[in-house]
Amino acid sequence: MEDVAREAGVSLVTVSRVLNTPEKVAAATLAAVRSAIERLRYVPNLAAGSLASNRSRIVAAVVPTIASSIFSDTVDGLAQALAPHRYQLLLGQTGYRQDVEVQVVDAFLGRRVDGLMLIGTAHARGVRAKLERAGIPVVETWDLTARPVDMLVGFSNHAAGQAAARHLIDKGHRALAVICGRDERSLARLAGFREAAAAAGIDAVADAPVPSPSSVTDGAAALAALLAGDRPPRAVFCSNDMIAAGAVFECQRRGLAVPHDLAVMGFADLPIAAAIEPALTTVQVRATAMGQRAGELIMQRLTGAEPAQRRVDLGFAVVERAST
Repeated sequence: MEDVAREAGVSLVTVSRVLNTPEKVAAATLAAVRSAIERLRYVPNLAAGSLASNRSRIVAAVVPTIASSIFSDTVDGLAQALAPHRYQLLLGQTGYRQDVEVQVVDAFLGRRVDGLMLIGTAHARGVRAKLERAGIPVVETWDLTARPVDMLVGFSNHAAGQAAARHLIDKGHRALAVICGRDERSLARLAGFREAAAAAGIDAVADAPVPSPSSVTDGAAALAALLAGDRPPRAVFCSNDMIAAGAVFECQRRGLAVPHDLAVMGFADLPIAAAIEPALTTVQVRATAMGQRAGELIMQRLTGAEPAQRRVDLGFAVVERAST
């Protein structure tokens, strides 16, 4: 940094301002310092800078998987919210395993990230206490709870499952099934679906489990198992759109017409939902907005502001298409 200051004919403080708050530097000075940085090929020592400022300028996101597009929009929304503030995003994957979540959270806290976004509200033992002690902004997403760690942006998975059941029942279906992952949020949708079905006098709802994360192939295999059972369903709700796409493909392989022979409903409203034939009815969630709002809450706290809302329910919507 001293070499850059000497080359540009400015003070060390000015170089620091160019690197950290360029909007506060005069245009001519900004150009001179940036030119010197380019000529000298100077790369700032971010580790040293974070020690001096007590800020890493990094926000971390803990997600179940990067193998599926279901959470990518939320991560993208978070990155969009951080970019204007020149914050970078660090990403950790748990594979839907709480023991791995402990390791990822420990690694991020050990690297002194400035904020943290997590998918879900159910955490491994001890994680909540660690996050509370860390004293950094934390936002949980993709679910609701009455007792968040810090801040929350999400929707009710239980209510989404109820809405899916009511949609299929309103279409006249009584022989219902759910193809469902085993993670907490998918199981909450299953519980909501069964509750709404029971309220309508339907006690038996078949459940075909698939792994989390799940794939198109998993959806096809799960539907094949349901159709081989004693009481094949006439309508199936799937805990994500990729599973639902697999179910539609399995119907096509068997010569079953969707929705005449079997109605299929998905969750999340991924791009495949509108692209597949027939287009999928699904529960639409505001995945990108969840990440953006989480990033906004984190940045508000990091700039000394207290968010007007610490618990934000973005809701969901049933999007009816041709598959039901």
